[in-house]
Amino acid sequence: MAKRDYYEVLGIDKKADDKAIKRAYRKLAKKYHPDTNPGDKQAEQKFKEVTEAYNVLGDEKKRKLYDQYGFAAFEEGAAGGAYGGAGAGSGFGGFQGGFGGNGGYQEFHFKGGQNGNMDDIFGDIFGDMFHGRSSGFGGQGFKQSYGSGFGGRSFKSKGQDLHAEIRVSFEDAAFGCEKVINLSSGQGAPAQSLKVRVPAGIEDGKSIRLRGKGGLGMNGGEAGDLLLKIHVDEKPGYERKGMDVYTTISVPFTTAVFGGEAIVNTLKGSVKCKIPAGIQSGSKIRLRGKGIVSMKDPSVHGDMYAAVQIQVPRNLSPEAKQKLREFEKIVAA
Repeated sequence: MAKRDYYEVLGIDKKADDKAIKRAYRKLAKKYHPDTNPGDKQAEQKFKEVTEAYNVLGDEKKRKLYDQYGFAAFEEGAAGGAYGGAGAGSGFGGFQGGFGGNGGYQEFHFKGGQNGNMDDIFGDIFGDMFHGRSSGFGGQGFKQSYGSGFGGRSFKSKGQDLHAEIRVSFEDAAFGCEKVINLSSGQGAPAQSLKVRVPAGIEDGKSIRLRGKGGLGMNGGEAGDLLLKIHVDEKPGYERKGMDVYTTISVPFTTAVFGGEAIVNTLKGSVKCKIPAGIQSGSKIRLRGKGIVSMKDPSVHGDMYAAVQIQVPRNLSPEAKQKLREFEKIVAA
């Protein structure tokens, strides 16, 4: 069968950029992949054809040679001598004989998205695999027996990552806690209870990754992960900014004038703090180390800031009012 133009095979324009080429290949590879078309020889051939096209057009150097010399660029002794004998007809540049060639057996490890679904698998991994490069993919690999066609394939892939959400209190996020959640695989298996450790210092919106608690892998591949998003409840009178905590304290007018002490309710209990004489309303008192613990270093804590609110005296006696008027005259003089 005469070869079709690689651009025609992928259904793209000759001016298509790398993203367009990759997008077209992902779509067609997913459509014709043997795992989604078991026993369909025509789909198998289509898969080889689109893979061959992508193997050339997806490589900048090979694409330039193809644009200049066509299929001849990959023949023995052609202008693309670096690729001579690469077996472009096989659809796997760098391997001679394609699936029916030397009957060799080779294992490739590839990189890919953590979701492990078909879209991820048909992303960037084929480019690496068909060029003979090796990189990690969750410890799983793609094994292909070229001497036995697709029938000798053992295709392992990581299971899909799952997502869930839970709510915790302000204190639980600050100090850490354990929560029990119920997981359902949605595949007929009974729900399972799972104890989750929420780390101290976690912020609202952050996620915990639970290894191996996601979707099942393909053909014995490892299970995906569960990403548990944390929502932290608010605590009245307190506001968190990173590792620091903000609150307010109310002090009598006389304490603000003469100085003294005030009680601040921190996350770890009540403490006395010094109020300097003449403090102004809205001023902040810093309590070092009374904030949230760092998730990276448990020896490091944020600070707590207490904004001062000055109490204005009410229901004064006539004598008290007279004294305040005298004070006002003295201050104004």
